[in-house]
Amino acid sequence: MLKLRRVLVFPLLSLVVFYLLSACGGTSAGAPTGSSSSMIAVVATENFYGDLVKQLGGNRVSVKSLLSDPNVDPHEYESSVQDGIAVSQAQIVIENGDGYDTWMDKLLSASPNANRFVITAVRVAPHPLPDNPHVWYGIDNIMAIAQSVTETLKKVDSTDAALFDRNLATFQHSLAPILQKINEIKQKYAGTPVGLTETIYLYQTTAMGLKVVTPFDFEKAIAEGNDPPSASMITTNNQVSHHEIKVLIYNEQTITPITTNLENQAKAEHIPIVSVTETMPPSKTYQTWMLDQLNMLEQALGG
Repeated sequence: MLKLRRVLVFPLLSLVVFYLLSACGGTSAGAPTGSSSSMIAVVATENFYGDLVKQLGGNRVSVKSLLSDPNVDPHEYESSVQDGIAVSQAQIVIENGDGYDTWMDKLLSASPNANRFVITAVRVAPHPLPDNPHVWYGIDNIMAIAQSVTETLKKVDSTDAALFDRNLATFQHSLAPILQKINEIKQKYAGTPVGLTETIYLYQTTAMGLKVVTPFDFEKAIAEGNDPPSASMITTNNQVSHHEIKVLIYNEQTITPITTNLENQAKAEHIPIVSVTETMPPSKTYQTWMLDQLNMLEQALGG
């Protein structure tokens, strides 16, 4: 989503960061040590990236995820002094990029550190979609991001390189059920027309061969926090009222009067609605989050 954000970096942040750096004697927190004597401090902009780092780093990492509430629109996030302190102390920062979490760039600028490693997911993802920063929804993308995280962990702590490599292999293996489910849905339902309230799920509908009939300018406008063009709104509403879609896939973290009206219309027409989220729900891992949504979609398609 590229929706305009209200970013608040508190005026005291620079003073806090100056104090922290001075107290550390100017030593960079991100300098590679080659030692496993202390945990690696990592800050992730979103909790799914934080979960990824925890799985790859195991007990060698201490991870703080700044965005973790699935009830909060990520584009309305306001950074805090505490966030700034965490970033100033981090050895590794992982962000999404492509305009999705620009507030992190401001936090990084407030505490410059040439030895801190910054991983920007969209620069690592091998198959980003046009005008769509939600690269973590692409399983091939998350594999590449995991590889980048592992290589960075080994730069900071070369002593535990073998552990990080084993954890990466375990993570890659754990994605097999997700890939299998995507393939099963593709075999059963490829070509089935579906509707999207916005662009986030295009990474998986494309992989499954589902036919997204919602006009792209409608999806993109909602993703960016704008009103869609009138023609695309009429088309989208008609697709529901005329039962031209089998399922409506609804991002429950980007809600507007337009999407709510579309959801209500789909309910009235008895068209199944599958909710997806941008941030990972509590008590789930990246894998269970993705697989649960796929299972709900498969059930809806078969309904």
